[in-house]
Amino acid sequence: MGYCYRMLASPFEAEDAVQETLLRAWRAQRGFEGRASLRSWLYRIATNVCLDMLNGRARRAMPMDLGAASAPEAASLNTLPEASWIAPIPDGALAEGSDPAETALARETVRLAFIAALQHLPPRQRSALILCEVLRWKASEVAELLDTSVASINSALQRARATLDASGVSTADAPARPDDATQRELLARYVEAFEAYDLERLTQVIREDALQSMPPYDLWLQGRDDVLAWFFGPGIGCAGSRLVPVSANGGSFAFAQYKPSETGPGPEPWSIHVVELGEGGATQLTFFLDTERLFPLFGLPARID
Repeated sequence: MGYCYRMLASPFEAEDAVQETLLRAWRAQRGFEGRASLRSWLYRIATNVCLDMLNGRARRAMPMDLGAASAPEAASLNTLPEASWIAPIPDGALAEGSDPAETALARETVRLAFIAALQHLPPRQRSALILCEVLRWKASEVAELLDTSVASINSALQRARATLDASGVSTADAPARPDDATQRELLARYVEAFEAYDLERLTQVIREDALQSMPPYDLWLQGRDDVLAWFFGPGIGCAGSRLVPVSANGGSFAFAQYKPSETGPGPEPWSIHVVELGEGGATQLTFFLDTERLFPLFGLPARID
């Protein structure tokens, strides 16, 4: 599942890819002669499934990848199809290894920033990078799986690393998830400020250079002033929201946001709210608004008291 998610950037497509992989493996089991390991055989099938799904399709992205920042106005909202967007995945859907170092790397390489960077790579190059640098396969193993040469794999890896470095993300120096006591205290202050919808307190916990986006809208905002102008302008309906912690994308700070209902009792689903923290405050706020699919995926109730 983790491999397919890194390839496809959608938990829903990843689940479909896993099911199709198992179906193809079941149909082809009589032809499996044991010349390769069962793991290699299944990854070959999964890779072909993912490449088929990616064939001729535009890459998934975050709003910041598609154009310039917008003004904090409702008129700036434009909805794009679901297939345009990267989507978060519950940690429970990702298998983790027993080795702590491998587990840490696996968690970092499903962070949204890394998944977004991967989508800039051509599909076969993306597959080579994931297999070699995330799953720690040998170049010779990947070359056999992709029916190419070791030299070709090494060249693809070099180009892939250069692309990731240009985006500020790499497997070698991915920033650690900020989980020390200082950052935990900062996160708690952010949650309290957001639930209180307090302008002064939000100003203290959102960095001046912060970004905000809200897929499936292509609008994104740059700078604390514009973020807060949205909060207390078009986004004022979020006042009084509740944030319920969820486990997503390798332990990223994420919450199910329930906002006051206009149609019935109790707060209702509004977003999966992912908070990226840096030194001194929140650096990026992403509100994934596809609640009809994301809340069931995370096992979240339709209403809370």
